[in-house]
Amino acid sequence: MKPKEILSNTPLTDDDGHGVFSYETPLRPDAFEKDDDLKIELIEKHFREIMHVLGMDLSDDSLKGTPRRVAKMYVKEVFSGLNPSSKPTSKLFDNKYNYDQMLVEKDITFYSHCEHHFVPIYGKAHVAYFSSGKVIGLSKINRIVQYFSKRPQVQERLTVQIAEELKKLLSTEDIAVVMDAKHMCVSSRGVGDTNSQTGTAHFSGKFNDQAVRTEFLNYVNSSASK
Repeated sequence: MKPKEILSNTPLTDDDGHGVFSYETPLRPDAFEKDDDLKIELIEKHFREIMHVLGMDLSDDSLKGTPRRVAKMYVKEVFSGLNPSSKPTSKLFDNKYNYDQMLVEKDITFYSHCEHHFVPIYGKAHVAYFSSGKVIGLSKINRIVQYFSKRPQVQERLTVQIAEELKKLLSTEDIAVVMDAKHMCVSSRGVGDTNSQTGTAHFSGKFNDQAVRTEFLNYVNSSASK
């Protein structure tokens, strides 16, 4: 699909009135006062109550461990990107080979969760940059994408967070990020559309030049990426 461009400095509001005004994840100042073990304990307790309210028989062998499993999954896995201690370290290297063209890493698989309904978002990220003198290990780009994905998210914010992190790390504005994703809040509930995808993009620096942007998008959309 041809990705839709999202301007990172534009306030966004979806059809349900959900506003998106900053690329920072909304967190309370006391977000990390509780350690992971306590968070798991509290989430387990509350999720057990949710299941009870739904009428589930928690004495059943298949269900009795579910509250604990969900709590551990939330804290240690799917929302682990909320905790700054999970942020990947990214070693940079000198661009000794004087490579001055765009570097593209495409088809990076990511899994996230919609912050409006807490159901999965999943798809592919495509990232490119021009070196300003430093290069980053390719696997670190994947880890950055995954780190910001492991939060309750909206796709627009996720796209910009990845771009802004790469700008800081690489000391360059020459960054492009394109994301194509399926949203289970669209396909598994509400309108129930299982075919649609959502595309977002962030372009800055050299990627604001139409020829450079087109080169990048042609590569992303080439048959080799399918």
